[in-house]
Amino acid sequence: MSTEVAHHSIHIPQWKKDEIEEIKKNIASYSSVGVVGIRGIPSNQLQLMRKSLRGIADLKLLRNSLIDRALNESSSEVQQINKYVEDQTALLFTNENPFKLQRILQQGKTSAPIKAGAVSPKDIVVEKGPTAFPPGPIVGELTSAGIPAGIEGGKVVIRQTKTVAKKGDVVDAKLASILSRLEIHPMELGLDLRAVYQNGMIYESKILSVDETVYKNNLTLAVQHAFNLSVNSAYPAKATIRTLLTKAASQSRNLAINAEIVMPEIIDVLLGKANAQMMSIAKLANAKDANSTSAKLKEKLAAAPK
Repeated sequence: MSTEVAHHSIHIPQWKKDEIEEIKKNIASYSSVGVVGIRGIPSNQLQLMRKSLRGIADLKLLRNSLIDRALNESSSEVQQINKYVEDQTALLFTNENPFKLQRILQQGKTSAPIKAGAVSPKDIVVEKGPTAFPPGPIVGELTSAGIPAGIEGGKVVIRQTKTVAKKGDVVDAKLASILSRLEIHPMELGLDLRAVYQNGMIYESKILSVDETVYKNNLTLAVQHAFNLSVNSAYPAKATIRTLLTKAASQSRNLAINAEIVMPEIIDVLLGKANAQMMSIAKLANAKDANSTSAKLKEKLAAAPK
């Protein structure tokens, strides 16, 4: 077996060996290795993407067979990303956080026209309203492509909002041409991050695609729920102890008032409560018998709000 491997390795061209060694060197030099899909991206666009990532990540366009060999000669942990190497693939070497890397790549994507025979990545909707086209054969072309159109005020208008293709549909040449002329670009041109290896972990793109607004809102909601649970269950914690003490003080004060426990802190409230009760009784008594209350009390009753 070892003889066969040695014999096989002799026939590997030196340039391939050099590229394999470079891949292995980069794997050891960077904290993260990303596998990205590059299908459909023109070579000039790839070069622009490589330049835009300079200082963030090192994009390497390599043959899948060389990537496969380099990964197989690396640690067993790194080898796990081999299953994401398929179709047209490139490697990204970076020290960035995988989540940040995904965000950078998503922000770097640009819209592009869809080509005939391509699969729609989402529902394609043509909105109702005027177009920039003057009256002419375009009306018939739009209609034949399933887009209701007409002429109003000397311009071609779309009469009704129409979903012309569902996600997963194959777009024919006629519709692709019309969408391009309407400047509707449903495709996203950019690096498709499939997975990232970092510190023994594999992060797939579905995990990395985090909506930051939703994430922050969920964190805020979780904190609020935890705070309320702590307060309602009277569980002391650093974040809630002040609220719990305030709540306890308020409850003890209310208890003392309702139980009429004489304490310096509430004596003024108790006296005010007693006075109100006395005034209420005096009012009832005075209504039955004017001689039952003193002149001074009558004055107070007269001055009291009705």
